[in-house]
Amino acid sequence: MNKIIDILGIVLPALIIVLGITRVFLEKVKGINTLTLLFAIILLLAGLIRYFEFSNKNSIHSDSKSNPISVSKHSTAFNNSLEDILTASDKMNEAFQAGDTAKINTRAKELQQTLDSLKIEELRVDSLIYQTALQPYLNTKSEVSSIISDPSIDEKKGSLNIFYNELFALLNTVRYDLSKLYWLECDKAFGEGKPGNWLGKSENSINPYSQKNCSELKTTLNFVQSDTTKKQ
Repeated sequence: MNKIIDILGIVLPALIIVLGITRVFLEKVKGINTLTLLFAIILLLAGLIRYFEFSNKNSIHSDSKSNPISVSKHSTAFNNSLEDILTASDKMNEAFQAGDTAKINTRAKELQQTLDSLKIEELRVDSLIYQTALQPYLNTKSEVSSIISDPSIDEKKGSLNIFYNELFALLNTVRYDLSKLYWLECDKAFGEGKPGNWLGKSENSINPYSQKNCSELKTTLNFVQSDTTKKQ
């Protein structure tokens, strides 16, 4: 309705101006003097300004609707501790890809520290989620310890695969909602028909099993939520 009024605010003064100009040049239109013509021009300018201002406001409002603010159901401390785990696991993947066992152990110890710092006690507000998340959480810690103690690179990769399966279960249970995660697989990580999996923040995340051109997206974790009641 407001848009129709704004359009009329442009069309009517423009019509008066056209009639005034017709009167001046053709002297066929009566009843429109110079003062009326001037007033019509002022109304036309005001109508144009209002119309374009209204259009710009609509555009801004539309943009704010199309870009909702992402929100999380977890606390900042909990989210930060999860992010630290994902960052540390990415760094460990790089060491695995390079095949550097000494660096793998160093990165695994860093990952171990981030797992110890996970604010899992926050989940106690929902006893069911807490109890469900607790086992895979403890299992991730156990597998990282195995990665450190395993003597060979192949054994370390085996523990890595189990670690990621447990981490996937943990993140799925707590419904990690800061960003979309990709569950990737190399179908020959341990030989033909023996797959290995890992998590990444993109489909091109590093394959820690050192197999070239061996990465397939199996599924995604996407619990990202948006608060459409807030505007940017």
